[in-house]
Amino acid sequence: MRQIRNLGDVEDFQVDRRRLHSASHEEIRAGATTDIYFVRTLQLLEGMGLAETPVVAEIFTSRPGVCVGVEECLELLSDRAVEVWALPEGEEFEAKEVIMRIRGPYSQFGSLETVLLGMLASASAWATGARACVRAAAGKPVLCFAARHVHPAVAPVLERAALVGGCAGASCILGAKLAGREPAGTIPHAAILIAGDTVEVARAYDRLMPESAPRIILVDTFKDEAEESLRVAEALGGRLLGVRLDTPDERGGVTPALVREVRARLDQAGYGHVKIFVSGGLNPDRIAQLSAAGADAFGVGSYISRTPPIDMTMDLKVIGDKPVAKRGRIPGLTTAPRLERMR
Repeated sequence: MRQIRNLGDVEDFQVDRRRLHSASHEEIRAGATTDIYFVRTLQLLEGMGLAETPVVAEIFTSRPGVCVGVEECLELLSDRAVEVWALPEGEEFEAKEVIMRIRGPYSQFGSLETVLLGMLASASAWATGARACVRAAAGKPVLCFAARHVHPAVAPVLERAALVGGCAGASCILGAKLAGREPAGTIPHAAILIAGDTVEVARAYDRLMPESAPRIILVDTFKDEAEESLRVAEALGGRLLGVRLDTPDERGGVTPALVREVRARLDQAGYGHVKIFVSGGLNPDRIAQLSAAGADAFGVGSYISRTPPIDMTMDLKVIGDKPVAKRGRIPGLTTAPRLERMR
């Protein structure tokens, strides 16, 4: 697909008839998702004979977070004549810290500013939300169940970012695979509602699922969670790894008191090996409370997905060999000793 370099290219660009509104990889690379004013800038500079001016650009952040998106940025720039320094993925950054520096002719990357900033802003935010949950869990596993909360085109980006942020697993198939993992998760309420009985589904799960699939059974569909946990434990015995509590808000959600009761009843019945997995509207505060009550693992979705994007800003700091900056900023390269040469 031809690179968009001027307003004529924009006018000629035709959108194919599609049922899904997301951009293709080719469209992103070509600049079809960039802001129009960067195309205007490139066209003006080419007309003035300045498009090949060597520059150094820096990207800095609006607030602290976890750096993710660098891998995609490097892929986007892989066929461009530029040098790139960046903070490694997974590293934490401070507000106003420079996390990426790009050196090369402006024509090679200037029109992709929107795309580069977007790749870093969203992925870094999701990783930051995930890390907050992981810290609250204090060593207990946190799985990302956030794919349902975003457009499917970016769901893999989100769940991969959550894994970089420290989550132990992710449910989105593509997101997990992109991170070199296998997707994690059991079954939804639908299976139990259709079958009509939790224990029947538990036995079928144990019979039909491969040994690699953890025997974790959802226990809040029809009966009291403690009662259902005991029924499932009696049915599967030592093969049951855990029960999942996902009590809806209409029933008060999963509370520390509920977790303590389920834990106590399982222990009293001789099922101390059965873990308690909790999901449903979790955030760091609730994770800490439920962990203290006896929960062993957590599934988090909306808290991670709705972490607001971390504003990223790209500034030109050197033009030719001259330090520059807009008013209010300091000309020249910013001290950024943690940046590593990426290409």
